[in-house]
Amino acid sequence: MRRTGAGAVLAAAALLTLACEASLPEAPELILDEQPEEAQATASSAGANDLAALRRATAAFHSFAKAQAAGYTAQITSCFSDPVEGGMGFHYGNPALIDGAVSVTAPELLLYEPQADGSLRFVAVEYIVPFGAWAGSEPPELFGQHFHRNEAFGIWALHVWAWRNNPSGLFADWNPRVSCAAAAR
Repeated sequence: MRRTGAGAVLAAAALLTLACEASLPEAPELILDEQPEEAQATASSAGANDLAALRRATAAFHSFAKAQAAGYTAQITSCFSDPVEGGMGFHYGNPALIDGAVSVTAPELLLYEPQADGSLRFVAVEYIVPFGAWAGSEPPELFGQHFHRNEAFGIWALHVWAWRNNPSGLFADWNPRVSCAAAAR
């Protein structure tokens, strides 16, 4: 799909408070956590090829500096966590990608879990589409999964835990294995 112009990006920027470029240390190269059988089955039925393409496209982003160099410079959120559901981590976005298009290999947001040593661990991606930028009659879809509405941010959203095992599921919003405890240090 072709990405749309600056109007959609400005609309997304109005919905999301974009922070200044972060200067956190880069995370070390990581080995993909093994996915549970349920997540593997979901990924297989939804397109293992797409998941593999996503991992190839984002593998370099284990280095936070490389993610920033690729345009993921906007800290969209503080470290998100929920005492019951788990965490998401920090969301870093590429403003040029926040529009009405979705592409497996170009996620709009990268999710990073803060580590005790001050580094960031790349754990997931999130695809987002501002409500006003989506012209389809059905929600956006990738990996055989429909995006869900996030009313608080005015977006369609889909998380993919491509780099951190999530017992709640590959496409769940929250991950009980992700913590923001190190963010408060």
